[in-house]
Amino acid sequence: MRKNRFPIVFFSFLMLAVMFGIISMSTGSYEMSWKQVVWTLFGQGSHLENLTIFNIRLPRIFIALVVGVALSTAGTILQGVSRNDLADPGILGINAGASLAVVLFIGMNNSEYYEDLGALSVFALPFVAILGAFAAAFVIYLLAWKNGIKPVRMILMGVAVNSGLVAVITFYQMSFKQQDFNRVLVWTSGSLWGSSWKYFNAVAPIVLIFLALTIRKLKHLDILMLGEEIATGLGLNVGKEHTKLLFYAVALAGSATAVAGSIGFLGLISPHIARKLVGPVHSKLIPASAVISVCIILFADNLSRNLFAPVEIPVGITIALIGVPYFIYLMLRGESTL
Repeated sequence: MRKNRFPIVFFSFLMLAVMFGIISMSTGSYEMSWKQVVWTLFGQGSHLENLTIFNIRLPRIFIALVVGVALSTAGTILQGVSRNDLADPGILGINAGASLAVVLFIGMNNSEYYEDLGALSVFALPFVAILGAFAAAFVIYLLAWKNGIKPVRMILMGVAVNSGLVAVITFYQMSFKQQDFNRVLVWTSGSLWGSSWKYFNAVAPIVLIFLALTIRKLKHLDILMLGEEIATGLGLNVGKEHTKLLFYAVALAGSATAVAGSIGFLGLISPHIARKLVGPVHSKLIPASAVISVCIILFADNLSRNLFAPVEIPVGITIALIGVPYFIYLMLRGESTL
């Protein structure tokens, strides 16, 4: 039944994502009708309409697309490898590690904020974030290791490391001027504000590469879900595959954090919803999770921009308002192995 449901689920959420994208292009401080949006996309817009769509709103939508796909895929991998529905790069502290690296990098560049970075720094930013994410993951791995890695221990150590890294980021921000402190605080809370094509061009190729590498490992992920003993019996080098897949997940999460700050719970919610709708087979789970994630982040971004306009809420906070109740729901239902 779920096998036949996949095309319906995927294309339904795809159409929903397109609808949210059109809403994103039409709403804001400068309101546009859907007709104006369509005409502008086909090259028939005014100078102001072209500037609004192609220079401001469309880059933001594409950044949201990349971030949604990267975090959902990273969450799906982590949940598959650990066989725990609560595994998420935001909860485990991987995003916080990437955020700390980015904040330190910006400070070293004497830039007031990430949109002031030069061209070379922009393209270096994703790699800096990935290094920070790997450093956090390595610390979590060392702390969680005790005659092997157990999902419960890994989750708890991840939560502790995440709290510690957030505290370090906040402490470092105390040396900033008030205006810079507020702006960086918004970004580290998870924000698509200030998105531009240069950041999309810097991050999209990296996400595509690791997404392609993950797709090559879909069958291995399915086998790992059966348990280590069965996977070993089927001829899979469990340790080697765990390392590769965790590498891909950390790189994807770090890349997303480089341009959107620390957005938690997105990698938790979307894989779980997708698993309910299309089942655990990763060839269907990952694309379904990705399109659901894009819908969530676009919906949350629309809400963040327009609910209290002209004040903009960080999209990470809006997603957390959705994610925290869902996290509690998972715990109460006992659907996690924690």
